[in-house]
Amino acid sequence: MHWYLVHTKPRQEKSALENLQRQGYPCYLPTLPSEKIHQGILMTTDEPLFPRYLFIQLGHGDSAKSWAPIRSTKGVSRLVCFGAEPAKVDNRLIELLRAQEIAAQAKPERLFTPGERVRLTAPPFAGVEGVYQMVDGERRVMVLIEMLSKPVALRVSPASLRKAS
Repeated sequence: MHWYLVHTKPRQEKSALENLQRQGYPCYLPTLPSEKIHQGILMTTDEPLFPRYLFIQLGHGDSAKSWAPIRSTKGVSRLVCFGAEPAKVDNRLIELLRAQEIAAQAKPERLFTPGERVRLTAPPFAGVEGVYQMVDGERRVMVLIEMLSKPVALRVSPASLRKAS
């Protein structure tokens, strides 16, 4: 059994993974946790490490599972090939990616980091720059802005923040 690379349709990596696994193919989609703003709420989601790609384990010979259904699987674009040969991926790379993924799960990539300069986009403070402090629970974040020469803590929705240029 060797690992190969599957090219998926745009933003359909998880769909392709589920459909290939449902057909009995061993697959691997490396992901990284990262913060995203979804409908005004700061959420942690698993994003593909390699957008539009996933790994599939296939065998050779008469006893191996047929490769034919892979191309017609929902979410799959094609099997990556170099010329007529499918691109093999070394087992050590898969092991390394899995180890890195486990390590990254403990520390998700943050959208904003404490001490980072941000710009407020919602009234009444639209256009005002501040310093991001932390997530403040209840779907809010805390930002320090300067008002009348004094630092003031402001609790706002994360959707109303942008990184300052």
